[in-house]
Amino acid sequence: MLFNAIWPICNEMYFSHNRSKFQSEARWRPGLVLGIESSCDETAAAILSCEGDVLSNVVFSQVTIHEKFGGVVPELAARAHLGKIDMVVREALATAQISKHDLSAIAVTQGPGLAGALLVGVNYAKALSYGLGIPIIGVNHLQGHIASAWLADSMFPVSCIVLVVSGGHTHLYRHEVGGRCTLLGRTRDDAAGEAFDKGAQMLGLGYPGGPAVDRIARSGDSQVIRFPRFHRAKNSLEFSFSGLKTALLYKLRELGGPLSSQQIADLAAGYQEAIVQVLATKAFAALTQSNLNTLAVVGGVSANSRLRTILSERAVREGIRLSLPPIEFCTDNAAMIASAGRQLLMNGERPQEDFDISPAERFVAIHEENRANIGFS
Repeated sequence: MLFNAIWPICNEMYFSHNRSKFQSEARWRPGLVLGIESSCDETAAAILSCEGDVLSNVVFSQVTIHEKFGGVVPELAARAHLGKIDMVVREALATAQISKHDLSAIAVTQGPGLAGALLVGVNYAKALSYGLGIPIIGVNHLQGHIASAWLADSMFPVSCIVLVVSGGHTHLYRHEVGGRCTLLGRTRDDAAGEAFDKGAQMLGLGYPGGPAVDRIARSGDSQVIRFPRFHRAKNSLEFSFSGLKTALLYKLRELGGPLSSQQIADLAAGYQEAIVQVLATKAFAALTQSNLNTLAVVGGVSANSRLRTILSERAVREGIRLSLPPIEFCTDNAAMIASAGRQLLMNGERPQEDFDISPAERFVAIHEENRANIGFS
């Protein structure tokens, strides 16, 4: 089992304090926070200062491990996390020029994600927390992405619309003071990130799909081949990308034979345009329906250059304050986890001594009474 495998890494720390001492000392005192992220195919650790500034943000990517398979292999991901997590945490501490004994708390991704991968991060964090006698708190991965909106812009308004587009998630939230989120809309099937990955696979562009499509689409013409956009009911804030994927498959069958590099670029550009236009349209519709003028777009897909251009240009035209985190905070990272955990502790959330991973957990916080007013039908 992964827990048995990771035990030796922290054996000395784990038994350096008895349980009663851990329980008495594990009250959060504002200070340095260590974040740990291992939900999928990045092993990451970060240190946040007492004021919430990022002192270090270390990420070990597993792209070279999984690219030959065209996607993430869960067992390989877990083994890679196991081999790198201690090194990554030590590097984060060294970069921040602090000792582990300077830490005041640990925040770790609890879910959603791959079960084996989550086990590595959570059990490592628990062992370190126990050994140091400091509190630990589990963080929802989507909550981490939402927190990334304030990492580079701490003055960004708390009341805002947040579009989370990361891997298997495409969610629209209304974010309020205290971190309360109301789900406004989500994908009915494939997420935007999945659509990029599957589209890249069909076009033979490799893995990961999002950056590959973004890169080749820059030399294509999005108007040559137009793909359908999902809009459903007029006021709906739901998404769907499965039909777009099917449309690309049919278009490839129609074209037949080997495609030229320009044809592939045009297909990539048109396919990408269909995805990002829907994301932007729904996000700005949510602003109108919620009577807000502040928008944050977070998650791996928010690194897409075309999406960032569309959002930025429209925000300027319509007087919208926009938060687009720097690329390093868009993809999976531990700074966002540390930030979310720190915010939970500041809001009075009780540290958790013992909690389980939640591989299928979804951060939705939906309020049913609002559905009629926010575009669901």
